[in-house]
Amino acid sequence: MRLLLVRHGDSEYEAQARYWGHTDITLSPVGFKQAERLRDRLSVEELHYIYSSDLQRALSTAQIITSIHKVNIVPCAELREINFGKFEGKTFEEIKSAFPNAVQYWTGNNFNLPFPDGESLRDLENRVESFVGRLAKHPIESTVLIVAHGGPLKIMLCNFLRIGLRYWWQICLSQASLTILETYPQGAILCLLNDVCHLHHSRHTK
Repeated sequence: MRLLLVRHGDSEYEAQARYWGHTDITLSPVGFKQAERLRDRLSVEELHYIYSSDLQRALSTAQIITSIHKVNIVPCAELREINFGKFEGKTFEEIKSAFPNAVQYWTGNNFNLPFPDGESLRDLENRVESFVGRLAKHPIESTVLIVAHGGPLKIMLCNFLRIGLRYWWQICLSQASLTILETYPQGAILCLLNDVCHLHHSRHTK
């Protein structure tokens, strides 16, 4: 199975460097343009199944990409970004000021430690695994587009590549990036990682 993993485009308030997890913010004008570039990049793909986080910034990205494909988008709550709880909408400096021990959530290896009133990385991993179970029902020759957020996509990569959750923070997935995995019964092959060339060159550029 060929998996096309797309992180949503630039979102509203993104420049403020705040933590938006479950908060349902929309794409920014830049994000809409990025999604259009992704649409052009993926126009030659034959997509058999399309899944998206049900949050607006991901779902809008998916809708623009697939506007030229005759395949329905399946919104999935399992593909939402991690729930940062009380950290939602705050900058890192605001979080450190309000929660003196906040650094432990980013530097520790306790994957079962939830954000205050939010989720843990293990909770997110369990959600992602629940979603991945859907993919097993599709023919192995299928091409599947998945539009989501950095957190769930990085965990998906760790699990498919069997490298362990402890490496999730070492994977960089930029906004509106494309990552491609090919999966087989023996394992997965990473064919492309965090590609954003479509954001810098139109398909007509020579």
